[in-house]
Amino acid sequence: MTPEMRERLTRSRSIPALDRLAARIRALSPGDRVIFHVLAALVAIAALTNLYALEQSLLVRIPTYGGTLTEGEVGNPRFINPLLAISDADRDLSALTYAGLMGLSGDGSFVPVLAENYEISPDGKTYTFTLRANAKFSDGSPVTADDVVYTVQEAQDEALKSPEYAAWSGVSVTAVDSRTVRFTLSKPYAPFLGLTTLGILPAKLWSGISSEQFPFSDLETNPVGAGPFKVGNISRDSSGLIESVSLVANPDYVLGRPYLDGITFVFYARTEDLAAALKSGAVESAYDVTASKTLSAPYARVFGVFFNPSEKQVFAQPEVRKALSLAIDRQNIAKNVLEGAATAIMGPVPPGGDVKQAPVPAPADRVAAAVQVLESAGWTYDGSARVWKDTKTKQTLDEITIRTSNVPELKDAATAVQNDWQQLGIPVSIELYEPGDLSQNVIRPRKYEALLYGMVIGRDQDLYAFWDSQERNDPGLNIALYANKTVDALLEDARGSADEATRTADLQKIEDDIAADYPAAFLYAPDFTYAIPADLHGVELPQIVTPADRFASALTWYRQTDAVWPFLVPYAKK
Repeated sequence: MTPEMRERLTRSRSIPALDRLAARIRALSPGDRVIFHVLAALVAIAALTNLYALEQSLLVRIPTYGGTLTEGEVGNPRFINPLLAISDADRDLSALTYAGLMGLSGDGSFVPVLAENYEISPDGKTYTFTLRANAKFSDGSPVTADDVVYTVQEAQDEALKSPEYAAWSGVSVTAVDSRTVRFTLSKPYAPFLGLTTLGILPAKLWSGISSEQFPFSDLETNPVGAGPFKVGNISRDSSGLIESVSLVANPDYVLGRPYLDGITFVFYARTEDLAAALKSGAVESAYDVTASKTLSAPYARVFGVFFNPSEKQVFAQPEVRKALSLAIDRQNIAKNVLEGAATAIMGPVPPGGDVKQAPVPAPADRVAAAVQVLESAGWTYDGSARVWKDTKTKQTLDEITIRTSNVPELKDAATAVQNDWQQLGIPVSIELYEPGDLSQNVIRPRKYEALLYGMVIGRDQDLYAFWDSQERNDPGLNIALYANKTVDALLEDARGSADEATRTADLQKIEDDIAADYPAAFLYAPDFTYAIPADLHGVELPQIVTPADRFASALTWYRQTDAVWPFLVPYAKK
């Protein structure tokens, strides 16, 4: 049989088979035909469903572009400018619209952003950065070494009064070529890399603006930066205050376009208004406001009552400081005043690192322990006069005045301390000040007996400005007027050493020595809390120095996903 004959025979057999099937279907009753078609449809649907399920089980879901976020915040921005940002609102918007040579990552490490790489000289005094060739501002112009030099020199301009002035004072900056910039320090400073997260300004737009006109430039609220987002729209009220700012994704961001299409900030006058807006759904996210999905991270801050022996001489007695410190129920403050969003502490180093914290006394024994310290040192208590007396020096420990900011958290903490000290038989009064007034008229002239205040330590844990003896007077930040030569040497060594093990060892000794001297009654290190919507993913919080640090991983936040085959994942964004 030839191939042609075989093909014709096969065709003739198949056609009658289909005809016979069709004939049998036609022979069915109308009801049976309906049942047949229904069953056939069900079989087809089941087959397709199984195929779809199989496909979905093999696909991988990855973040994709799209979606926005509406963030609520207390306060109003004035300066969307890293050199002049003074409020949390200013810093938040500056962090998202500007970029530095280095940036903060979600795990708290510093990563190159505008910089492609950097080198540190063997003596630790010279840092050389090479800029990425594709680094651009949001107007499309390239970021050059001249822009870096201009930004740093403006920060160093005393007439500008930039909050960054002290950090950059004494640093020499030079443009080696268009893509290379060099910093020279007078002495090694291990935390220097963190300073290079400062957002870079475009020199071509700012260089013609004088220091006096700097704060009034339109660029303050219409910034041209190199960050992951840029300003899309600003809404103001009738008085000119900014009510909301809409940021849109910057497609030219050097590390790639963010997943989110934009972030809109809505500003409120009071925390209560913000909390209500979050509850109603008017905003989707906010920090320091609780919600169903709340993330937390440690603040790089410590709060305590700082003693001033210059205003109240009895605080020069170590047993007095120790007794007052031991008498405080820190666990009560952390649990009840701070609603559990804090860690009780006894030393100057914030928790969360490699330094072992000084032990916190048990609440049940605290008053008895405080009384024992005073009595062992020769102090007796006169109940009728409500005063402790030193039988040797004739000094007295009588009424103490605590001064602090008129904000709910600090007011409540001061009240808790007041109650604890009164259990020692010591009358305590509290004076509240508005934050600006407290800083200008109380802290700077050192006009306080006991100051309840918080120290923003920083991610690098450089404690020099807070505890070195040379920083006791304004503008230094040593508000306890503490002087200890051993600690001075440790502070210098810690900030100058590039070896992490050495710095940690120095910090441990600093923690132990200062805690043993009781220059302050350290109270707590607060937690940073951030309420976000349930479908917002990719949010990673590092240790928080300022609330703007919550945006460290904003580039990779996402609300939408796509399904792709596993072999395509390496070709997807990031």
